[in-house]
Amino acid sequence: MIILGVILLVVGLVAGIGILWTIGIILVAIGIVLWVLGAMGREVGGRRHYW
Repeated sequence: MIILGVILLVVGLVAGIGILWTIGIILVAIGIVLWVLGAMGREVGGRRHYW
């Protein structure tokens, strides 16, 4: 999810499309939150680890 968010950020920046930039920021933020929760040992979506 983090990688997809970064790709959308880059495409949105290069193409000048604001909605891709916004979606990219949201995906990166959600990906980081899920990554941190998984690293703390909490189950995320029924999985012990979130990769």
